[in-house]
Order: sequence, then structure tokens, then C-alpha cells
Amino acid sequence: MISAVLLVLAAYSAGAIPASHWTGLLHGKDLRTLGSCNLGATNVQRVLGWRAAIPVGLFDVFKGFAPAWWFPQLDGQTASWWAIVYGGAAIVGHCFSFWVRFRGGKGVATSAGVLIAVAPLAAAVGAGTWLIVLLISRKVSVASMAAAVSVPVAGFVAMRADSALLTFLVLMALFVVWAHRSNIRRLLAREEPGIHDVREADGENK
Repeated sequence: MISAVLLVLAAYSAGAIPASHWTGLLHGKDLRTLGSCNLGATNVQRVLGWRAAIPVGLFDVFKGFAPAWWFPQLDGQTASWWAIVYGGAAIVGHCFSFWVRFRGGKGVATSAGVLIAVAPLAAAVGAGTWLIVLLISRKVSVASMAAAVSVPVAGFVAMRADSALLTFLVLMALFVVWAHRSNIRRLLAREEPGIHDVREADGENK
């Protein structure tokens, strides 16, 4: 059990690595004060462009995937929900990173990495939903929330997921929507930026 606790802490620490923040600093910018002020790949794209955002997004996916996939093999835990515990810890780390005073991103890419490890079919449905909604709406926030909602539906309908996994998928979807509450307010006010909008604002869009 001690090893499991240590691995939960390790999963949180892995998720807490603020790739977006450090990428911004390499370019002389503090993403906590620019664009949406969010430390995620979307804000990297908005402020620094796709070349900077793609590796950040891939890293955020990996830091969710690795603990959920690898850590259960390290401690010999056979219960499937341990992968969910480690993956959940990584998501919490991404959203509340100790490196940046417990700030972070909204957990979409890191959640996708966890899903690839524990529910690949649901991950595929979520990815497809994200892409289709993005092409239609041109807004990452709308695509992310739609993808999050589609995941537990896929888990229930297509995967017949067990209660532990289905509960995790529902909680993850609710968390992603909650994390986008500021985006929802901007959407209602018709002020949410699109995928091609660049805003190096002063934080007013936070």
C-alpha cells in the first residue's frame, strides 16, 4: 500500500509538470498573464502558435497516459481502478500544479491520455467528437466540452463499462465542463475567441 501511495504522489507530480508555462518562458512570455491566462496547449496555440502548441499538447497527453498505463504494472496492483486512481492524480496535478502556485490547465489533453490507457474506445469517440465539433464551431472550448460529454456516453453504450470506470468517466466529464465555466460565460456573451484568434491580452479573458 505504501508503494501505491508513493505512486499516486508520483502521478500527481508527473501531471504537475507545467509544459505550457515553461514553453512560454522560453519565448519570453508568461502565459498566466496572456490570452486566456490558462496553462494549457490551447493558450499556447493562441499566444505562440501551433509549432509551440503541438509538442505541449502531446506532452500533456503523455503525462496522463504514462501513470495510468505504467504505474499499475510497477506495484503489481491487479484491480483496474488503480489505473483510474493514478490517471486521476495526474489530471489533478495538471490542473493544480505546485510549480505554478496550484494553477494549471483545464485537463483536456491529460484526461485524453488517461482515457487512451483505460478506455481506448471512449478516447476514440471523444477524439472524433472533438474534431467534428471543432471544425463546425471553430472553438476549442466547445469541442472540448462536447468531447468530454461524449466519453461517458460511449462508455455506457459501446463499452458497457463497469461501475468504477463509468463513474470516473462521468466525473471527468463534469470536471472538464466545470473547468470551462469561464468559457461558457464568454460563449453566452458571444465573446469566446475562435481557433484562429490570437489574444495576448492582459488577462481580461481569464
